[in-house]
Parts: sequence; C-alpha cells; structure tokens
Amino acid sequence: MKPHSVAIVGAAETTQLGKITDMSNIQLHADAALNAMADAGLKPSDIDGVATAGETPTTVAHYLGITPKWVDGTAVGGCSFMIHVRHAAAAINEGLCSTVLITHGESGKSRIGSTPRPPWPSSLAGQFEAPFGVLGPPTMFTIPVLRYMKTYGITEEQVAMVAVVQREWAAKNPRATFKEPISVANVLKSRMIAYPFRILMCCLVTDGGGALILTSAERARDFPTKPIYILGTGESVETPMISQMADFTSSRAFRVAGRKAFEEAGIAHKDVDHLMIYDAFAHLPIYGLEDLGFCERGEAAGFIGARNTAPGGKLPLNTNGGGLSYMHSGMYGMYALQESVRQMRGIAAAQVPGAKISICHGVGGMFAASGTIIFSNERP
Repeated sequence: MKPHSVAIVGAAETTQLGKITDMSNIQLHADAALNAMADAGLKPSDIDGVATAGETPTTVAHYLGITPKWVDGTAVGGCSFMIHVRHAAAAINEGLCSTVLITHGESGKSRIGSTPRPPWPSSLAGQFEAPFGVLGPPTMFTIPVLRYMKTYGITEEQVAMVAVVQREWAAKNPRATFKEPISVANVLKSRMIAYPFRILMCCLVTDGGGALILTSAERARDFPTKPIYILGTGESVETPMISQMADFTSSRAFRVAGRKAFEEAGIAHKDVDHLMIYDAFAHLPIYGLEDLGFCERGEAAGFIGARNTAPGGKLPLNTNGGGLSYMHSGMYGMYALQESVRQMRGIAAAQVPGAKISICHGVGGMFAASGTIIFSNERP
C-alpha cells in the first residue's frame, strides 16, 4: 500500500473490560463498534466495509444495520485484526469501499455466547499433536520456548522479567486488570502451569472488545479526531502445528510480516518511538524484538532485562500492560492496535512523550500467523 494513504479515524474499546457477565460476543462487538462510531462522529449508514473475526462479517453487519460493499472475515487468531487493517487499507486504496469498520468482541472469561474451541479430531493438530497431550496454548508454546532457552542460554529469571516490566506499565493504566507491582521472585513463586510457564507468565482471560474505523487520508481530515496514518503493513502464516515450525527459536511469519511492513513504511528501526508486541505469554516479546530486527538473535531477553522497554527506556514496549497485565480476551490483537492508536493520538494512560511512529505486531495461534502495522501521527 501507499504510505499515508489511509488513516484511522475512529477507535474505541468496549465500555467495560474484565468480567462482563451480561454481554455476549456479538453484544461486545456492537458495544465496541458503536463506541468507535461515536469517536468518529459516524452512524451505521456511513459504514460501507466490515471486517471481523470471531463472529462473521454477515452477523456483525446485520446486527448493526450496515449494508457493506466490502467484507473481510479473515480469522487466523489474535493477529486477525492487524491483517484486517492491511486488507481494509488495500480495499480503500482500490476504491472498493470508503469507510471500513473492524470489530472484535469476545466473552473469553464469562463465555456468554461462546462455544468451546478444542482441536477438531480431523484437523492436523487434532491428528498429530493432540494425541500426545499438546492441547492448549501453555502446552504448545513450551515446545519452542524450551528450545530457545537451551539454544541461547536464557534463564527462567529472564523470561520472568518480561512480566515484571509489563506490570510496571500496567500500574500506570487505570483500565488494567492487574496493577500491583511484582518482582522476578513473585513470578517464579507463582503457580506452575507448564514448564517453564508459571501463571504470571501467562496471559489473562477476560471479556471485552474493540473497534477501528478506517478511511482515506483525504477524507480523514474532515473527522473530529486526529487522523492516525498507516505507513506500512505486513502479514504471513507458517503452520497450524507448532511442532512443524521451521525453527523453534524464530517465527518465519514474524520475520516476513515485519520485513514487509518496514519496506512499505520506508523507515529504519531508529525511527520507531513506540512498540506493541502481542504477549499471550512472556516469551513472545522476546521473539518479536528479534524477529522484527530490534535485537540480534538471543539478545532480546538481555535487552528487556536492561530496562530498555520499561518506563523511561529507549524503546517503550506494551505500554498498556499487555496481555499479561492489561487484558486478554483470547484474541488480543485489537487491544494492541488500540494502544498504538492512543499513543499516536497522545492520549494513552502511559503516554510516550513526543511519539510519532508506533509499530503494532501480532501473533495468531501458536506462531501460526502474524500481522504487522506501522502507524504515524504525522502526514508529510
């Protein structure tokens, strides 16, 4: 896509986050969508493009009374919403639609209107991983992270430090689920889930949602909110089975999506002021920093341990507290995007002073997919 040609003009999360026992998945989608429309000064009849995951575009459009000219139901896990941003920008550039609504809503904790998500017996994972006890994210992610730790000599203490630093960011965010400070010792004393993951290294399970509205940069100047421009985008997939990753110490999808986004944006790593890396588990920011090119292989844990990503550090990372402390309803990508937009608007709870470029990088499934979006609050 052409940098700066498309902008975010509406962004909002659900009115509540955390435990929401009186709203189903579709109601959470609608709450977030209406909040984003209010943010942009729009009504459903102004929307002509719909993208979503979890629910179908058909369901969301019908529920909100939207008649779209373009839809996208790409569903590849938590990074689906980054990929929706990429697809929507392309659609707007091609004139397929003019104003796109991207929604997310998930009753991850309360399970209102949710269905179980076990691997289907006929699926690849159901046939070749589930019989051996690889049944959920904790048991899946242990496979690559143990190889990574052995290859690079990374300790449990270093992985725990990711959670510690992100709790520092969460302490600054009134909407964060967990705000109490924690130490490495606290993390390592917390309940073991699947080695090396203890519960404080694992994401939250909450209810909530979010929505974004995109339009052309030319139209964006007429909206009440500060336009946030899309500089670059990338996407990729690797494998539905974590056991089949080409390299357990690096995500091919991360590398491909990140490289493409940087190429489109035409920026260097030194230009980046703010970074969001999807953190379903504590090892993901480590992989993300390396696969995006901010650190050499095996050096990201030390980079985090030296407080480079902490408040006051040179590369603020996961400034909302991340999936480990802010919230995580199951597909976290939308919440990471919301924080990038807030930072670019200058309204984040833990605002990075003078931030002009933010990267938002997501994972789908267990290293199955990835999407990367680069934002800027300046238009040349």
